[in-house]
Amino acid sequence: MTRGQAARLVRGRPAAAGPGGARQAAKMPFVLLVVALLAGGLISLLLLNSALNQGSFQLSRLKKETTALTDEQQALQRDVDGYSAPDALQRRARELGLVPGGSPVFLGPDGRTAGAPAAAEAPAPPPPSVAPPAPQPSAPAAPVAPPVPQSPSPAGAAGQNPDTPAGPAPSGAPQPTPTPGR
Repeated sequence: MTRGQAARLVRGRPAAAGPGGARQAAKMPFVLLVVALLAGGLISLLLLNSALNQGSFQLSRLKKETTALTDEQQALQRDVDGYSAPDALQRRARELGLVPGGSPVFLGPDGRTAGAPAAAEAPAPPPPSVAPPAPQPSAPAAPVAPPVPQSPSPAGAAGQNPDTPAGPAPSGAPQPTPTPGR
C-alpha cells in the first residue's frame, strides 16, 4: 500500500470514489438550501412590497374621502351657523307670524304669579326699504292668443274701412291703429 492509499483509509474515504465526486456531492445540498432561501426571501419581499402598496393606495383613497367629508361638514356647519344667527331667526319667526313676547311672568311653587301677564302685541312693521328691483329671470314667451273675430255690423257692411275696429277693443287685447301711408 502506498502512502496516499493509507492516508485515504485513515480519513475514512474509499479509494474508488475519486477526488472531485465526493466533494461535489457534499456541496449540492448546501447550494440547493442557499438557492431555496434566496428564492423564498425574494418571494416574501415581493409579497410584502405588494401588501405595502395596497395599503398605500387604501390610505390615499381614505385621505381623499376624509377631505371630501371634511369639506361637506364645513359647508353644513356654515349653513347651521347661518340659520341660527339672531337676525335669521327673527326673520324666520316673523315669516311664521310669531311676535316678540312681553315681560315674563313667573309661577311660584305655591301657585302665585310674579309679574303682570299681558298679551304679546305685534310691533309696527318696519318702514319699507327701497331695494333695487331684482332682475327677473327670462320667462318663456307666453302663447299669443288668436285674434277674436268680430261679428259684422251693418255699419261695417255699409263701406267702413275693415281695418278700423267696429266697437270698443276687448279688454287686454291691444288693437292696431291704422296709419295712412304705411
